Amino acid sequence: MKITFLGGGNMANALIGGLLKTGFAAADIAVIEPNAAGRIKLEQAYGVRCYAASEAAALACDAVLLAVKPQQMREACAPLRPYLQQQLIVSIAAGLRLADLQRWLGGHNKLVRSMPNTPALIGAGVTGLYALPEVSSAERASAERILQAVGSTLWINDEAQMDAITAVSGSGPAYAFLFIEALQQAAVELGFTPEQARQLSIETALGAAKLAAQSDEPASVLRERVTSKGGTTEAALRTMAERGVKEGLVAGILAADARGRELGELLGRDD
Repeated sequence: MKITFLGGGNMANALIGGLLKTGFAAADIAVIEPNAAGRIKLEQAYGVRCYAASEAAALACDAVLLAVKPQQMREACAPLRPYLQQQLIVSIAAGLRLADLQRWLGGHNKLVRSMPNTPALIGAGVTGLYALPEVSSAERASAERILQAVGSTLWINDEAQMDAITAVSGSGPAYAFLFIEALQQAAVELGFTPEQARQLSIETALGAAKLAAQSDEPASVLRERVTSKGGTTEAALRTMAERGVKEGLVAGILAADARGRELGELLGRDD
């Protein structure tokens, strides 16, 4: 499978690195990147072919990864149109709906929308995927293969849920970082050095996530097992409940979902 990336930013770099590690040949990967310094960096780091703009050689591929910022997508899509035939188009741009991309790409219907998250930068991401009905099962498998180079994938059947994917897993690392940040702050206030606080906080979060991943039981049961009646954990959780920590997190995620729908409307405008 020959793959061309439109844009050579951080997520494109992560995907290219992941693809090469999973057996893709550098000769089968191309990048359209207007920035000269960016092209040099990509060529030196990965040995891939780089182009300053869309051209026939750059788009002689099986799949195109749209990896530019959402605000730049409409302008970036226009030069692709003369070279599109049956290529699979996969967007990793947050918020952009496939109907808008399809319009900007001249009616091209081999479209997949995806939402990776930042742990993809270290190969530990999770990506939500949605495809138009015209995308075949083989093409869906190709999209999945590309995104699985940086982590796990999850297909959904309703594009409206992509905003929820963004709210839960796309923005999710920020929620986890906030928890680690709070844990570190409390540890420092309890007398640990910043270095000690960092180790305790990150290793605790990492270990708890691994335990949850390896267990068949819900997180609520795992939490209850740590919480002895009248103990320290119960005291902490009671105070957090009084401060509305869990409710605040849920409300925040729902707000992110609502904002995602708003941004989809804004980003999809042609004016």
